[in-house]
Amino acid sequence: MRLLRETGHDVRVVPTESALKFVGAATWEALSGHPVTHEVWDDVPSVAHVERGRWADLVIVAPATADLLARAVAGMADDLLTTSLLTATCPVLFAPAMHTEMWLHPATQANVSTLRSRGMHVLPPAVGRLTGADSGPGRLPEPAQIMAAALPLLAPQDLAGRRVLVSAGGTREPLDPVRYLGNRSSGRQGVAVAQRARDRGAQVTLVAAHLDIDPPGGVDVIEVDTAASLRQAMVERLTEADVIVMAAAVADFRPAEVAEHKIKKTDSGRAEAISLALERTADVLVELVEARSAGQVIIGFAAETGSAAASALEIGREKLTRKGCDLLVVNDVSGDRVFGRDTNEAVILDRSGPDVDVPRASKAAVADTLWDTVAQRYLTHPIK
Repeated sequence: MRLLRETGHDVRVVPTESALKFVGAATWEALSGHPVTHEVWDDVPSVAHVERGRWADLVIVAPATADLLARAVAGMADDLLTTSLLTATCPVLFAPAMHTEMWLHPATQANVSTLRSRGMHVLPPAVGRLTGADSGPGRLPEPAQIMAAALPLLAPQDLAGRRVLVSAGGTREPLDPVRYLGNRSSGRQGVAVAQRARDRGAQVTLVAAHLDIDPPGGVDVIEVDTAASLRQAMVERLTEADVIVMAAAVADFRPAEVAEHKIKKTDSGRAEAISLALERTADVLVELVEARSAGQVIIGFAAETGSAAASALEIGREKLTRKGCDLLVVNDVSGDRVFGRDTNEAVILDRSGPDVDVPRASKAAVADTLWDTVAQRYLTHPIK
């Protein structure tokens, strides 16, 4: 529930009577900000047993016990949760949790098959330690796994049929066979942009430069190393994309010469002072803007720290004009607030519209705000 709230969703908790023996109603009310009950007869004027199901955009049943799965299959309506399930017309996601023998029992397996045949979504349980000394399939999936299954069910399909090209991560420019010049980008924000585009129906290609996390499933991944290899991958695929997102941190400079062998210290063990000659790398974003076709949307990212002369946002505005992209997502990365973190805050600068302030939130939520802006302002034309 916390993960859902952190990504901006309004959550109401409908427990069973047994669930309240594990977590009390007061805890759920404090965390959700809504009253909590399991009784059909509470709040009669609002007809809660009907209203809850109609209100929801998604129902997540976690943990879904063997008993609950059986009652859902039978269409039981003997408490607020089961009546809500019967009135819900939105997607329903079950996250089973029970002992291994119960999960593997033919009755439970038949119930899971029935629910799936009705269009319900049933996660496989995790494998691991259960109660006591028991281990095996039946453990409740981790919250992040449940969220990963839930978010696509909540996502609007406003990118369906669109082709999206995203770069993420940080390039590395070799100094010798061992060392390189790099940056602190983890790729988390770019991966979130690619993942949420996939969830919203797009066909996604991710050009990945040294990610700190695994790329999302269901997208085409092109691994690259240097600024030159990233440029080549992006240019080669430019004509195939409707939307191009340059979220990768591409090196601005690279060593003018790369040593053939590892640069050694002196025999005394003390490092010698060395001078590095650097040369500019290609400005990939500018090249993509100059080569794009009519109707293509190009989005840049700018990680800035600001200075005494100009704020990060002022630097971003100048960069938007100079780069010529449609949108520029500006991050103030000072104070170790962005790199490697799970949260972000930004301002989306629009060349032809008002800015969009994105308060600190998960990087998935930032990605959704970006795609909301793109869909509402730039993808209103029909797909050819």
